[in-house]
Amino acid sequence: MMRSLWSAASGMISQQTAVDTIANNLANVNTTGYKNEKTEFKSLLYQTLQTRTTTANGEEKPISAQVGLGTRVAAITSNFTQGPHLDSESYTAMAIDGDGFFAVRGADGNTYYTRNGDFKLSVGEDGNLTLVTADGFPVLDTNGNPIVFPGGIQASKMMVSQEGALGYLDGQNNYVALNQSIGLFQFNNPAGLDKLSNSLLGVTDASGEAMNEATTPNLVLSTVRQGYLEGSNVQVADEMVNLIVAQRAYEMNSKAIQASDDMLGQANQLKR
Repeated sequence: MMRSLWSAASGMISQQTAVDTIANNLANVNTTGYKNEKTEFKSLLYQTLQTRTTTANGEEKPISAQVGLGTRVAAITSNFTQGPHLDSESYTAMAIDGDGFFAVRGADGNTYYTRNGDFKLSVGEDGNLTLVTADGFPVLDTNGNPIVFPGGIQASKMMVSQEGALGYLDGQNNYVALNQSIGLFQFNNPAGLDKLSNSLLGVTDASGEAMNEATTPNLVLSTVRQGYLEGSNVQVADEMVNLIVAQRAYEMNSKAIQASDDMLGQANQLKR
């Protein structure tokens, strides 16, 4: 009887984690570059009540008797499918079409990666303009250097090709190449990236090292679309269905606990 209590309790805890994940997806439905997450489960150890050779006559049984001891969360994986490209009025907005990630330099000096291309221009002490994220982190080029435009350039004059090459239009509307390209990087296992705040992702052993699209051969290159932002790939209808399923599973596990409690109560009353 106690096995059912613990098994159902583990189910309630796991389904609560599933609801937490779904709530996070719904909360980020309008977050630029957000990738929806899914909770995955695995069964706990099984307890063997009878082996295949424990009949009364010592004959071999074809099937043993094993009872599961519940479930637990195995992983919360991100789905890195392409999100919709949304038109933006910002000339510094960029969306990636493909498997690449933008690279930014964090406050600690380390390099992090993101699909959020809602960039801004920050004026430095020397008057030059640096391409940064909404939190002020510099965006890096293919060589790992911050992208800097000459001072006085209007955002509307900034040009970005689909290959990521950067340039601008001067006062006579002549194109001037910046001799820099936006850094785009790929990973063997993007689901293994460490999820951080501010839509940033960190490299881990599970994700593998970042592969520079400009220098790594045999990669399917991504393209950059200026004036667009990549929306979240969260499907609200799917999340609501998943929420109902998780809620019903949580409710059924609570019913199992109530039934086990009632059966224990009846067993305790047998001596009276």
